[in-house]
Amino acid sequence: MNDTPSSTLTLEPLWALFLFVFLSCSSPETQGIDTNIPSQDAPYLMVLGVAQDAGYPQAGSRQEFKLIEEGLRAKQYAVSLCLVDPQHNKRYLFEATPDFREQLEIADKVSKPTQYPFDGIFLTHAHIGHYTGLMHLGREVMGTRTIPVYAMPKMTAFLQENGPWSQLISLENIALKPLSDSTTISLSNSISVMPFTVPHRDEYSETVGYQIKVSRKSLVFIPDIDKWNRWDVDIREVVKAHDYILIDASFYKDGELEGRDMSLIPHPFTTESMELFKNLSDVDKAKVYFIHANHTNPILDVNSREYKEVVQAGFHVAKQGQIFRF
Repeated sequence: MNDTPSSTLTLEPLWALFLFVFLSCSSPETQGIDTNIPSQDAPYLMVLGVAQDAGYPQAGSRQEFKLIEEGLRAKQYAVSLCLVDPQHNKRYLFEATPDFREQLEIADKVSKPTQYPFDGIFLTHAHIGHYTGLMHLGREVMGTRTIPVYAMPKMTAFLQENGPWSQLISLENIALKPLSDSTTISLSNSISVMPFTVPHRDEYSETVGYQIKVSRKSLVFIPDIDKWNRWDVDIREVVKAHDYILIDASFYKDGELEGRDMSLIPHPFTTESMELFKNLSDVDKAKVYFIHANHTNPILDVNSREYKEVVQAGFHVAKQGQIFRF
């Protein structure tokens, strides 16, 4: 990442930013939302989903549906984040997932945009869990007007050249906003977003992560990437240089997908990332939040041995409804 800060940002006391606001209602879709919403003017980021593209339970996984029906597991939406700027009544979506409908409802319970449903949508790449939620903006559903959609060049071309996404453009449901590698976009005088390319299987578009900066604090979001050694950046240095790191944890370890060659799906295993980070300081380990877990990854189950291993090693598993304060 070309403009990664050269020194680690210092975490500041956050108690002065808090205002305890409790949600007026709770439903299965909103259970787990952090009710300690920050003060009226403080920007924050809410996690709207933590699962891999297909969510949890995954289609056809009857046993997973049964566990939810029995109250033994919780439904998890595909990975998505909502960046909220209360001072300017703006909010921004990162990843338009197949669970867009439910995730919009979560966002509506805690924030208001100037341009409904979002003042901007940032996409990472053209795999199903990361852009197909745009369908809800079209004439068959919301019929929105010129919602800004931020995308890299190949992602932009993919949307322009393929239906039904091209119809969103021709009917002006969305307005494409170009992004460039390692080039910062300013959303306000204190909020900026920078995409950076990462290696991934790019059949239809390039793949990016995002650096989100609010004042002097920063968060890095990498939901999809190939093995860390395929990237020309040392992820350990990225951890040291930022305040929060949300990274790909699609699979816990090799052999997780029975009967499949997992070398053909070269995400970094959660165990590999923990091993790579084992010599980081406790402070730096605590910055790491694993996200984008496949339905087979046991860290989605807070009662699993693997979840406890992650926590005991000093890391975190991102939670649906979790809030990151800046």
